[in-house]
Amino acid sequence: MKTTLFFLLAIILFETDIYAQDTFSIVAADSSTREVGSAGASCVNLFQFNITDPSFLGDLLPDTGAINTQASYLATNQTNARVRMRAGDSPAQNILWLSSNDAQNNPAVRQYGIVGFTGNNVSAEAYTGINCMDYKNHKTGSIDGFHYSIQGNILLGQDIIDSMEIKFRNAQGDLACRLMAALQGANVTGADTRCAPNGTSSLFAYVKVAKPTDAYGNPWFNVSVRTLSNAQIEPIDSLQTIFDLQHNCLSIGINKTTLMNHFNVYPNPSTKEIILRSDGFLIGSTYIISDILGKQVLTGIIAGENSTVDVGSLFEGLYIIQVSNLQGKTFLKL
Repeated sequence: MKTTLFFLLAIILFETDIYAQDTFSIVAADSSTREVGSAGASCVNLFQFNITDPSFLGDLLPDTGAINTQASYLATNQTNARVRMRAGDSPAQNILWLSSNDAQNNPAVRQYGIVGFTGNNVSAEAYTGINCMDYKNHKTGSIDGFHYSIQGNILLGQDIIDSMEIKFRNAQGDLACRLMAALQGANVTGADTRCAPNGTSSLFAYVKVAKPTDAYGNPWFNVSVRTLSNAQIEPIDSLQTIFDLQHNCLSIGINKTTLMNHFNVYPNPSTKEIILRSDGFLIGSTYIISDILGKQVLTGIIAGENSTVDVGSLFEGLYIIQVSNLQGKTFLKL
């Protein structure tokens, strides 16, 4: 199936504290897929500093971990955290090193959230300096193989962190879906208290996720929004709109049912036709191909273990194929 192209803007790093106190964010990892992800938002006007990539505070190391560096963000500290993670430090060891080796000898104004793999084990750790601006706190946890760290400062209160956690834990879908849901948990006027006069939670927001096979700096999923001060545009709502156009949380890759191990699509991506490769017991099953908005574009019956489907009439884009029979259903992203 034809596929959507995603473009990653260059990350711009600075050595000063011009970002002041970046606010609420989450890092997380999926122990089953080994995806790592980051999401966050803050009431900082990125246009003022000519920052084109709102996801700069999140650093994803595919198949290794994720690091969020905030509250008086400093690029050197972020780089050091990445070096320590690549050297094999666990999140707890990394946090200890960062708090003891701050690049400006001022760890009290920093905040970190780190999640990482040590072999097949996953853990999350966070740090909040005592001089970060109130309200400040962090929280770590896990559910259904998803491990996470949520942190924030200059917050409306603990409810922001708690709501992000509840949304993440209750969300349906893959890691990207859960991260987007977590941001919606902070979609409250003045979540970052500096944005209360603007009538929004923040001024920018992002979600990004890396698969274990992704190249560093080029995650498979990366969406973000920047807004101007006094524009009164809620970035999390705008981000949700963009997110929904590129990712379907109702169906993509989240159903770990028995069918998933018995069905695949080849080639993927494709421009003319695809072959539905399946075990014999799936012969006679129904397949439905939908676009990312959920509109059905093709349907049919699996006629054999290698069924050919003509997709040459479809527009370039991202599609979902659903296969179902009496034993259950599964979904694949094309």
